[in-house]
Amino acid sequence: MSLLKPDLCIIGAGAAGLSLAAGAVQMGASVVLVEGAEMGGDCLNTGCVPSKALLAAGKAAEAMRQAGPFGITPVQPEIDFAAVKDHLGRVISGIAPHDSQGRFEALGVTVLRDWARFISPRELEVGGQTIRARRFVIATGSHAALPPVPGLAAVPYLTNETIFGLRDRPVHLLILGGGPAGMELAQAYRRLGSRVTVIEAARALGRDDPDCAAVVLEALRGEGVDIREGQDVVRLRVIPEGVEAVLADGAVLTGSHLLVAAGRIPALERLDLAAGGVACTDKGVTVGATLRSVSNRRVYAIGDAAGGPQFTHAAAAHAGVVIRQVLLGLPAKSAPRVPWVTYTEPELAQVGLTETEARAAFGDRLHVLRTGFAGNDRARAELKAEGLVKVMVVRGRPVGASIAGPQAGELIGLWALAIAARIRIGTVAGLILPYPTLGETAKRAAGAYFSAKLFDNPAVKRVVRLVQRLVP
Repeated sequence: MSLLKPDLCIIGAGAAGLSLAAGAVQMGASVVLVEGAEMGGDCLNTGCVPSKALLAAGKAAEAMRQAGPFGITPVQPEIDFAAVKDHLGRVISGIAPHDSQGRFEALGVTVLRDWARFISPRELEVGGQTIRARRFVIATGSHAALPPVPGLAAVPYLTNETIFGLRDRPVHLLILGGGPAGMELAQAYRRLGSRVTVIEAARALGRDDPDCAAVVLEALRGEGVDIREGQDVVRLRVIPEGVEAVLADGAVLTGSHLLVAAGRIPALERLDLAAGGVACTDKGVTVGATLRSVSNRRVYAIGDAAGGPQFTHAAAAHAGVVIRQVLLGLPAKSAPRVPWVTYTEPELAQVGLTETEARAAFGDRLHVLRTGFAGNDRARAELKAEGLVKVMVVRGRPVGASIAGPQAGELIGLWALAIAARIRIGTVAGLILPYPTLGETAKRAAGAYFSAKLFDNPAVKRVVRLVQRLVP
């Protein structure tokens, strides 16, 4: 059995592992990258990329149906679902070279394509090779969680790992889970011609601000997505038509396909973390703010494996935290809050504290600023004026922002910067932005912070009257 002794051994070639490997090797570290499945991980192959490509196809179809208000004759699109699947494949293939084994080997990374397991606190075994690295980084990502629904194990079901392989359109897609992934796929498949029913045990889009989530849910229901909230599934069984789901209220739903989108769990099963002395829970490797294992100082965990926010952009940020510590010897900690987006139409975005969280933290010191897209001329011109922006402000600085509306994922970036850099709300209000743009919603929301102080303040009015009498 051969022995490799790199500076850094990274387990997992998804978003987190690839970001770290590319940065580390180009900064002069010797790097071994281990991947037992596909390069690019979940995001490229079965997550972010194919889901957004599918949403884009659905958006194109819906634009054809909704052209009437623009003076263009609407048409019912003819959808070749197999061709839609080919579109997903082309998008993945176009991105894949950037994540490929060849590219990383060309950078100088040693890539091992097999499953890894710890054999001691300082050694890893991969396909007959032993790796004794100065530091190990677990970046194995996550996979779909299977809820304890009676009958689930006995029925055919899809997850994000299998649904994008379908070349035939589902007649009626039942979705277990009303989180971002469930709602995105619900809208995409509905727009591509499937009946869709979403079953959520609690509140759909429950992590997001309720006012903003309501905008998205209303839009999806308006397109024909059946959303059942507050409903447990008490039984699943196979029937000739596909799958039958019985809900807690007695409703019986029949679907041709069942998608499980009820959250994700870290993919740690193969690693034998106990042999490596790496403490973990069902949420991930137990780490501190530095992402270092609390039980084995040679080991770090990043991305979904670290038990924090399960987003590709969080994983990339984690890679930077490890690089600063391990390669440069600098102190670094993971950001406590990162933005997220649900890529439905309209989009739903959040950064920092929601209104509920901010009220609990700051009480009467909180100011909640609101502005609607109905007051934005660009949104009105594009007939996308539904939605709102909410900004939570404490002592003149934003601590959170929630957006539901067109391009919310693009608009949230300014608020992410404002919160991270502790920019005062007056600075945002003073921005000069191009007209007409959706970005003006930020300036309008920030301006609301000063409206009462300027327009409804008797003292200000007295000063203005005095100036008009005295100043020539």
